Amino acid sequence: MSTELTVSTALRPDGTVVLVAVGEIDMSNAHAFAAALASPPGDFVVDLTRVEYIDSAGLAALFPYVERLRLIATPLLGPVLTIAGMDDLTTIEV
Repeated sequence: MSTELTVSTALRPDGTVVLVAVGEIDMSNAHAFAAALASPPGDFVVDLTRVEYIDSAGLAALFPYVERLRLIATPLLGPVLTIAGMDDLTTIEV
């Protein structure tokens, strides 16, 4: 059974693409998350503030794009991203 995840796209006034993920990101839907991450041209923001859970498959989907993305996370998710080493590779706003 697949875990519920939705990813939508928004534009900031400065033209920056923001991918907003809602739900849980795990091995059952990491391929859809990865496909959404591959879509934006140039630099973009990934808003994870409405993500309740992310596993290693979800984290792995982020790594190919660390040079082009910035992350927005909750105080609960921020340490997970830090332990995974994302704070050494990209900006994380908590």
